[in-house]
Amino acid sequence: MKLLMLIPGLFLLSASANKCSSKKSGNTYKARLETKALCMNYTLTLLEGNIDSSLINSVWTDESKGKTFNNAFGLGNPCDFPSTINEGDEFYFTIDSAKTKDCAVCMAYYPTPPRKLMIKVVPK
Repeated sequence: MKLLMLIPGLFLLSASANKCSSKKSGNTYKARLETKALCMNYTLTLLEGNIDSSLINSVWTDESKGKTFNNAFGLGNPCDFPSTINEGDEFYFTIDSAKTKDCAVCMAYYPTPPRKLMIKVVPK
């Protein structure tokens, strides 16, 4: 009888362990915030993960800094991006297809890559 109760518990434990170990695989990517400019004009670069190359800019140059970035993209949903992430910080994310929340964003210009991604930052 105890053995019958132990088997479902072991099954649940192994299933949750598999879920945790696959957290950073599949549709989770690693990025770095390269530029945190005024009015949420952010430039990010993809560091890890296979993403559709049509979604990001393989090479993009920030004309203000005169710096070229590989695998760059702009932030498509600035209102959902954590303010605690600063330039140079690396983080994990998923592509977020949910409706973005609206917020006020000023209209000052700072160059960003033309291709933007709506992302959700996930814990490491």
